Parts: sequence; C-alpha cells; structure tokens
Amino acid sequence: MNLSRRRTLALGAAAAIFLPRIGWADATTDAIAEFTGGADLTEGGALKLTAPEIAENGNTVPIEVDAPGAEAILILATGNPNPDVGTFHFGPLSGAQMASTRIRLAGTQDVVAVAKMADGTFQRASQEVKVTIGGCGG
Repeated sequence: MNLSRRRTLALGAAAAIFLPRIGWADATTDAIAEFTGGADLTEGGALKLTAPEIAENGNTVPIEVDAPGAEAILILATGNPNPDVGTFHFGPLSGAQMASTRIRLAGTQDVVAVAKMADGTFQRASQEVKVTIGGCGG
C-alpha cells in the first residue's frame, strides 16, 4: 500500500480522535463496578434520568435524577476524559431522593445514572445528549 502524506495525516488524526475513547469506556465500566461492587444492574425501574436530547452548549447541560427509595446515585458522562460526574448520597431524613445539577460534556455522549436502592439492588438509566457546541475539550 502506498501511503501519501495526506493519507498518513488523515489516519493519524482518526486514531487521535477514536483511540482515547476506548479507554474512556473502560473508565465508565470500572466506575460502575466500583459503585455496585460487581452486582447486577436492572435497567430503569424507579430511577429516572432527565437530560436534554440536544444541548446547545456542552459547558452547562442540565440533568436531573430521581430515584424514590435510593440510598445513593452515581452520575457518569461516558465520553468525558474523566467520566465520574458525581455521587449523591441520601440519608434517612432526606425528603426526596432526587438531585439536579449542570454538567460539562465533551461532545455528544451518553449520560448514565446508577442508583443503589434501599433493598441493596442497583438500577441503571441512560440518555444520549447531542452537543452542538463543544464543552470540555472541544
């Protein structure tokens, strides 16, 4: 195969864009495994994740999580270099097990919420957010 300078640069640029994201998926999986202790996850259930389908600005994307009966909720942004957004803990005096915040997204990606319920089970919800203007890193 005869590689021209242009083709070599194009291949290098593609590798620079896509190869780091492979490691980010591992970081997300590791964070979920650490939070759950390797327990099985059920999709949805009482956990509700609300995020916009399209975010005009990746610097401030509003999200909300609601999980009646949860002890803790982990939020992850799977496409960010550091996917761990935050963890919310709820005590016995919490009026409601819900939280809202604004997060920064480095482009179009999935936002994932994992809730630890009072009965020891774990629930997962996710939503893809399409970012039209770059957040952290672009």
